Amino acid sequence: QVNVEESGGGLVQTGDSLRLSCVASGPYFSSAAMGWFRRAPGKEREFVAAIAWRRGSTYYGDSVKGRFTTFGDSANNTVYLQMNSLRPEDTAVYYCAVDSAGSYYWTTPIGYDYWGQGTQVTVSS
Repeated sequence: QVNVEESGGGLVQTGDSLRLSCVASGPYFSSAAMGWFRRAPGKEREFVAAIAWRRGSTYYGDSVKGRFTTFGDSANNTVYLQMNSLRPEDTAVYYCAVDSAGSYYWTTPIGYDYWGQGTQVTVSS
């Protein structure tokens, strides 16, 4: 069983920064990639960012490019999402996702086999 846990959400103001953290753990477990998705009220789940460890590549959704950065430590299955210049439209529950098999579909939910419970980010105007 793999456990995925996010932390770092909260209430901030427009223009503020926030950093989310995610740790995945389990026996005999390693991740090929880790990603971030979000779901705002009344909207579908949206891809935010992903990092593929072996390729050394990062991927971002169009709405966050230039403002968000993802980075981490593959040895410890830990990933961070640094969010800068936050806007009210960034308000959502943010989910960490883990690809343990190397799916290569890192910008879509189908590319991941483990998910965290989510952490709320609220940006006030």
